[in-house]
Amino acid sequence: MPQSFDTIKNVCSDQWQAYIQHAFVTGVSEATLPAAAFRHYLQQDYLFLIHFARAWGLAVYKSRDMNELRHSLDNLKTIVDTEMGLHVTYCREWGIDAASLHNLEEAPETLAYTRFVLDCGHRGDLLDLHVALAPCLIGYAEVADWIGTRSQTVTTDNPYQAWIDMYRGAEYQQAAHQERLWLDARLAEVSPSRFEQLTTTFRDATRLESAFWQMGLDATR
Repeated sequence: MPQSFDTIKNVCSDQWQAYIQHAFVTGVSEATLPAAAFRHYLQQDYLFLIHFARAWGLAVYKSRDMNELRHSLDNLKTIVDTEMGLHVTYCREWGIDAASLHNLEEAPETLAYTRFVLDCGHRGDLLDLHVALAPCLIGYAEVADWIGTRSQTVTTDNPYQAWIDMYRGAEYQQAAHQERLWLDARLAEVSPSRFEQLTTTFRDATRLESAFWQMGLDATR
């Protein structure tokens, strides 16, 4: 059986479930997450998006043909031209103005996660970079799906509903699906030793994603 994204995810199932079903996510689902925790997360996520854009810029450089280059450039442009503006607008709804976002100090968890992703891209090839990014890009789609399947999920007067809807939306789900297909095609071609190396990268990135959720919770303690 060829290796795929599901294969790498299943090998890291403990870390993946801890990430997808983290207490932060449960709090979003059940509308019990303290608002201060979500605000802190939103602020740090703004900084993460900046480095996420840098990672896709690195992916442009690492691309080997025009198809890969266009794919990477499209993702870069989406973040810079669309997502950053939407994020700033959404932050404003939570009482966070643009000026405060520009003057933020990076939390240790943000530093650790973003520099890990960039380091994977610098040291490795395009596949290394995509695997390091996958827990974010694909993971958020699965987080939203998991929230949607829970009987405990609050759908009326949930202050986090707009956030949930964004990641459950067709546009984001399609982007995650396309990324999964990209990974499936390339993971099927790698050797067992290379797959093991990529699994380590994926596991570490997933652990850092969980730490990013935890960072929000810890801000209220």
